Parts: sequence; C-alpha cells; structure tokens
Amino acid sequence: MLPIQLIPYFQYTVSAVIGALLLGYKSWQGGRQGFFGASLAVDPDSDLTPYLLFCWLKVIVRGLRRAHPVLGRIYDLSAVHSVHGTAPWKEAGSYFLAFGWKPGLCGGALLSGLLRRYSRATAQFLFGTASQHRVSICQETIGMA
Repeated sequence: MLPIQLIPYFQYTVSAVIGALLLGYKSWQGGRQGFFGASLAVDPDSDLTPYLLFCWLKVIVRGLRRAHPVLGRIYDLSAVHSVHGTAPWKEAGSYFLAFGWKPGLCGGALLSGLLRRYSRATAQFLFGTASQHRVSICQETIGMA
C-alpha cells in the first residue's frame, strides 16, 4: 500500500494541500485571485504563501489531468474541461465538484476515498511524481543525443 496521504517530495499532506486549495477556490469564486485569500485563511504558522499555493494548484491540476481516464471510470467527469493557462481554478473546481465537494463541506472524507480508489486502480500516487518515475538529467541528455 502506498502512503496515499502524502505527495512525493511535498512537505505538506494531500489533505493540507487540497484544504488550502479549496480555500483558494472559494476565494476565487468570490471574485478574488484565490492565492492570496487562501494564504490569509490558513494558520499563520504554516508558512503558506500565494506562490506556494500557485505551485500546488499546478501540481494538483497536472495530477488530475494525468489521472482523468482512470478517474472518469469512477466519477462523472463530463463537466470537466482542461483549460490550459488561464483558468486553473475553474478546472480544479470542476474536478472538486465532480468528486462531490460542496461549499461548506469538509473535503477530508471525500479526498481519502478518492485517493484510495485511485491508488488501488493504478498502484501510483494521484499527485506528484515518485522518485522511481522521475527522469534524471543524465537520462534526458542521453535521450536527446
């Protein structure tokens, strides 16, 4: 079993990352940028910055896009559309809603079920890249030659 509550090479758990992103999504829905609002809404001792939230959002959206075919067998993802570049909150939010999240609902139980299902189906992490799947600089250089 994978430690599904973690994201490889992340200091924070999946639950903390998604929780902060849900705060950002709510902020974005309220007409704000999302990153700054979420960084203010979390515990000040967390050292969460708007830039870190931006990076997390990119990793989460990338993981969801990669997992889309597998997740599409479990959830109705017909309302999810990849919007490259300009609207990552919109895309992430459409995934959150497809997984059953609603404003005011804690995402913890929903998230653990999602992670467990994906991990069982693929034996991989939903978010991030495990070390055995990373390509080294040497491999990239040799492959380009």
